Amino acid sequence: MADLENLKFPIGRFNAPETITTAHIKSWIEVIGSFPERLAAAIGGLRPEDLEKTYRPNGWTIRQLVHHCADSHMNSLIRFKLALTEDTPTIKPYAENLWAELTDYDAPVGSSIKILEGLHERWVKLLENLTEVELEKQFFHPESKELISLKQNIGIYAWHCNHHLAHILIAKDS
Repeated sequence: MADLENLKFPIGRFNAPETITTAHIKSWIEVIGSFPERLAAAIGGLRPEDLEKTYRPNGWTIRQLVHHCADSHMNSLIRFKLALTEDTPTIKPYAENLWAELTDYDAPVGSSIKILEGLHERWVKLLENLTEVELEKQFFHPESKELISLKQNIGIYAWHCNHHLAHILIAKDS
């Protein structure tokens, strides 16, 4: 079971620091900013059959992981904007496993790389300009029943980038 847990969470689960500092936020934004380039490099040169490799039994394929990142990061940017423009909004969860089964996940992975490049450019612009007050703004996640601050969510998504990049690197070597 421990091996399956290591494959599912190869970099461990996200654990927010007790105190999130400016240095944490800066580092996390750099991770988010560099993700599209790191992802494109990781999948560059893969053959179509390589994109069907998985990182664990019954796990997503590399193709599904790339498309999931585009979907997840689009949702995250929208959640940031909702938190910045509304008073502690309740965000809309989505069935990511079901989304991964939709026919658009058969599209070339380059389409999601293009989405991620533009999305991350705008997202980083937004993140780099958040004020201390804005970083404290929150949204409510109805599945986890948690209030999540924007500064914590920056860390969650830096982790998310590295988490799925690790999955892809494991799948490539499988």
